[in-house]
Amino acid sequence: MAFSFYIYYRINPSRAAECELRVQELFDAVRKATGVSGQLMRKRGESNLWMEIYLNIPDDAKFDWELAEAVGRLNVQEFLMPGTPRHVEVFEH
Repeated sequence: MAFSFYIYYRINPSRAAECELRVQELFDAVRKATGVSGQLMRKRGESNLWMEIYLNIPDDAKFDWELAEAVGRLNVQEFLMPGTPRHVEVFEH
C-alpha cells in the first residue's frame, strides 16, 4: 500500500513570492529526508489557494513526521493568511 498527501492552504497574497521560495526549500528538505518530491499547484481563479502534492509514499507515519518537522523548522505558517491552517489530507492506494 502507498499513500498520497494533499496539503492545501491560503497564502497571504502580498507574500506570494517569498512563500514560493520557502515552499521550494520545504520540497528540498522533504526530498532529502524521505526521497519524495513535492509538487506545488495553485487553484484556478483563486491564486492564493495553494496545494502541495506528495505521491506514492510507502511509510505515511515517517513522511508525516518529516514533513511536519520541516514545516515547523522553515516556519511556513508565517506566509499563510492570518488565522488559517494548512489542511492535510492523506489518501491510500
